[in-house]
Amino acid sequence: MTTKTDPPAEPLAQPIAFLGGGVMACAILRSLLDSGLLAPSQASVSEIVPARREALEALGVRASASNAEAVRGAGIVLVAVKPNVVPAALQEAGEALRPDQLVVSIAAGVPLARLEGLLPPGSPVIRVMPNTPVQVGAGASALCRGTHATEEHAALARRIFEAGGRCVEVTEAQIDAVTGLSGSGPAYACLIVEALADGGVRMGLPRDVALTLAAQTLLGTAQLLLETGEHPAVWKDRVATPGGTTIAGLAALEAAGVRSGLIQAVEAATLRAGELGKKPS
Repeated sequence: MTTKTDPPAEPLAQPIAFLGGGVMACAILRSLLDSGLLAPSQASVSEIVPARREALEALGVRASASNAEAVRGAGIVLVAVKPNVVPAALQEAGEALRPDQLVVSIAAGVPLARLEGLLPPGSPVIRVMPNTPVQVGAGASALCRGTHATEEHAALARRIFEAGGRCVEVTEAQIDAVTGLSGSGPAYACLIVEALADGGVRMGLPRDVALTLAAQTLLGTAQLLLETGEHPAVWKDRVATPGGTTIAGLAALEAAGVRSGLIQAVEAATLRAGELGKKPS
């Protein structure tokens, strides 16, 4: 997210239509509005829940129950409905979809080939796997390009998701691994924070103090790694002085299999993502 010291962002040149106004769609929309990349008048959202439409309209964006109405006139269409609803949503948009519109999908498990088959021939399509910290401007997203998506299309998609964090480009064959790592990763991080806090409570800290210290420690360490670009092992070794407290704690973690457990978690989630992606959407 931008701060008071950030230079003004160059606005996106094209209006965006969101198919679906759920939590992730709203997080992406808010990041674009807050960063100055998008004016409320440039955004339209289709959402079938009346209460959500009212909340969206309060932001100054156009909201309707019609997918066709939302995409009409948009240069970018962001598909943010549940995976099993994607075919129906695009079919309902119908003739309002144009082959010159960039279609960006965050629907997990819906492959590029399937998306392209639901759209006008030649439509540029990009799949993106964001994660929940997009809601606080600290998301980790990965994109992959379809057959007709150019470098310019990819750069435009990166701008959209970098408004809410960081975005990298991968191949579609790597998207399941992205799901297993950063897509599911916030749950792993929450488990680690909770466990660290439990350890603090066990050693006599108040629960609120332990949670604050645990969460801030993960946040600060992640920021340190991203800003310095140094390998985690470098900082681990700097903290772990010979015969000190940290190396004793690290030895306990190794004995408990924490490292292998996290590796296995990413592997299991990746394999499950592949299984779900093979199911008919």
